[in-house]
Amino acid sequence: MADFITFKSLKRPPKPNTCLVAPDNHCLAADPDFAPPVMVMTARGLFSRMSEVIASERRWGNIEADAESYRIKFVATTGLMRFKDDVDIEIIPVDEGKATFAIYSRSRVGYSDLGANRKRVNEIIRRVNTY
Repeated sequence: MADFITFKSLKRPPKPNTCLVAPDNHCLAADPDFAPPVMVMTARGLFSRMSEVIASERRWGNIEADAESYRIKFVATTGLMRFKDDVDIEIIPVDEGKATFAIYSRSRVGYSDLGANRKRVNEIIRRVNTY
């Protein structure tokens, strides 16, 4: 099984090369950049949709997923410089027929990512909403 991060105890580095999206009180040791939307679908349905979106992107690879815990992780390769960024996702059941998620995208190298991780997270959210 993959070594997934634990969002509850996640601590962000002081460098501005990460993006964290999570519902209120999901990350106890880190402040998210913004809260994700609540989707009108089951956690299983959102996990499937998120998995399809990730699998459809040619520069995202090394995908590991666990359908039991609703977790996904993958490596995103940037376009020009071919940097490797790590992305972890956790699907979170909210109410019956509703779910949300947490995403943590971060650069492996460098101080600033020039907003690349935030753009990636926003693109994932946009594609999940329109898939």
